[in-house]
Amino acid sequence: MPKLHFFDRTGEAGYMTNIAVFCSGGGTNLQALIDGIKSGKITNGRLSLVISSKDEAQAYALVRARDNNIPAEIIKRKDHPDEKEFSEKILEKIDPHDIGLIVLAGFLSVLSADFLKLYENKIINVHPALIPAFCGKGFYGLKVHEQALLRGVKLSGATVHFANEITDGGPIILQKAIEVKDDDTPESLQKRIMTECERPLLVEAVNLFCNGRLEVLGNRVRVTNMNEVHMPFTPIDV
Repeated sequence: MPKLHFFDRTGEAGYMTNIAVFCSGGGTNLQALIDGIKSGKITNGRLSLVISSKDEAQAYALVRARDNNIPAEIIKRKDHPDEKEFSEKILEKIDPHDIGLIVLAGFLSVLSADFLKLYENKIINVHPALIPAFCGKGFYGLKVHEQALLRGVKLSGATVHFANEITDGGPIILQKAIEVKDDDTPESLQKRIMTECERPLLVEAVNLFCNGRLEVLGNRVRVTNMNEVHMPFTPIDV
């Protein structure tokens, strides 16, 4: 895999971070980013590319991209069974766009370790649980919420983190918790977490990144001027 040299101007006055969003499905988190930019909740960033691992019949994210004039590419995982080959094909497509941030928004394919290293601390993922709970290999979609309810947790939520070679193991950027209700089902819990946690967290994290307000210190992320983070936290009595 070719070695790229990034000249990081994130947060510099007048500089816009080019964002690539990787999707495999409906693209609801992509829509949250589209809305975030239009509303001004995300500044100094623009959606420059959408990569989908499935075609339009399976990934409505491509329709959202087309409707908002965002360039899109389809790179099917089944056409590139080798992980390294798949990642290199993606790199080939994103390289011309001068991408400064990649957002994994329901992207169900694994990227190679080389790719993740190349974009170290430049790939953001959102996970529908409070890492380190209910995370890692095999924890995705409804499975996360099924396990949370089976364990009987009183709180669940979402985590936005930088992606690395360890599944859900990268530095945590933001987290938000909500109460688990006695009558919650995996579906109802998933819906509330997506609406109340995942989408606002992702929008805020992308905004922080594009404005140069995230500092990675080992496995910790420092948010500068944390008192200015505009995230609708839900008070919870514990």
